Amino acid sequence: MKNYLKHTLWLTLIVISVLIFLHLLPSIAIGGHQLRKVDLFSDIRFLQSEESLQDSLPLPPIVKPQFIDTCQAGLTCIEDFSDSTGRGMSPFYKALDEMGDGDRLVRVAVFGDSFIEADILTADLREMLQKKFGGCGVGYVPITSMTSGYRPTVRHSFKGWHSHSVTDTVYFDRKKQGIAGHYFVADSGAYVELRGQKAYASLLDTCTQASLFFTNKGDVTLSVSINRGVEREMHTTPSQGTLQQIQVKGRIGSVKWRIIKADSTLFYGMALDGTRGVAVDNFSLRGNSGMSLRSVPEKTMREFNKKRPYDLIILQYGLNVATERGCDYDHYRKMMLKAISHIKECFPQAGILLVGVGDRDYKTETGDFRTMPGVKNLIRYQQSIAAESDIAFWNMFQAMGGDESMARLVHSKPSLANYDYTHINFRGGKYLADLLYRTLMYGKSQYERRREYEEK
Repeated sequence: MKNYLKHTLWLTLIVISVLIFLHLLPSIAIGGHQLRKVDLFSDIRFLQSEESLQDSLPLPPIVKPQFIDTCQAGLTCIEDFSDSTGRGMSPFYKALDEMGDGDRLVRVAVFGDSFIEADILTADLREMLQKKFGGCGVGYVPITSMTSGYRPTVRHSFKGWHSHSVTDTVYFDRKKQGIAGHYFVADSGAYVELRGQKAYASLLDTCTQASLFFTNKGDVTLSVSINRGVEREMHTTPSQGTLQQIQVKGRIGSVKWRIIKADSTLFYGMALDGTRGVAVDNFSLRGNSGMSLRSVPEKTMREFNKKRPYDLIILQYGLNVATERGCDYDHYRKMMLKAISHIKECFPQAGILLVGVGDRDYKTETGDFRTMPGVKNLIRYQQSIAAESDIAFWNMFQAMGGDESMARLVHSKPSLANYDYTHINFRGGKYLADLLYRTLMYGKSQYERRREYEEK
């Protein structure tokens, strides 16, 4: 009988050799997805503690509310690092108290990246605030947008425009940009239309005032049509680079602006608002880190502040900054300190809330989804930025549930996030908006208690 033992031995040696070869290969990623690495010793080797990868930057001191020892259960409370200048949450809470029965319009601006693109999160935050305090309309909308087809809070159509963005690699003049990092040039006959809707969120189907923002060195002739009625022609003289606002009022379900003549004119955006209550503007810009805010001309920012004075400015950035195992974000810290200082100068009445980056997961070599260590390092820097700037900070990573929370959102039923393990969807936006809204209202109650104590 023939002996096959030597064949078995050779097969075993070949398999072991292939496994050793695969074990020695470096990690491979295809299309941004980490392939699982062959690890012969995974069952006996301790995983390296991620704590050793954490940045050595010391955490800023935690500022607790004056009258309680702990935050309300279920909330991640805002850490307010504001000094005597009060550039944290106080201006916003004070503005809400001043509304009363008058025509006070409290304005909130949310600057962010693709995490809030298409009005994700801000749509629900706007609805919650408007239901409680009044208000209507979607707020500020750029002239054109790549997300207009799937932004559910406004029907947005346009034609005949040339778009320029701060994220463009060519043909962008930073001196011309508006508050949102865009400017638009119109062809003759260009138009843009906004229509309110009822499909997503409430209080968006009609508003009471519509605005168009631009600067012009020459004469501008345009027409406006309210609720698809008769067009009314309007004419403006040169503004010498000063921000212009054309405004119409009434019961507005839709507004269409058509450009007849606009030589040497830069257009920025439109707005649909009420005359009282709360207005929330979404200034999302895909691929932005937040550092470009410092490049918006001071004159432009100050003129927007005259037209739309904000009581609270929320800064949501980080997805385009965090790297998988990034430890040193010192350059980002320095640039964001300059950007925040610029905002404080241009919007002297506004409170400022820096929102920390949310969870972002990646697939490890063992096939598990884990939080990128670089994300947690970045959050520590963002807390430090808020403390150095004397503004407020909200730890969205912690509010989401901390480690691996993005994976839990992705795999929840129904799913609350996308399968890139980076971005939330509209359901996830509503979930986080509710957490932020309840945190804001809890902070307001603490502010009122503090005021009562100080007045005694």
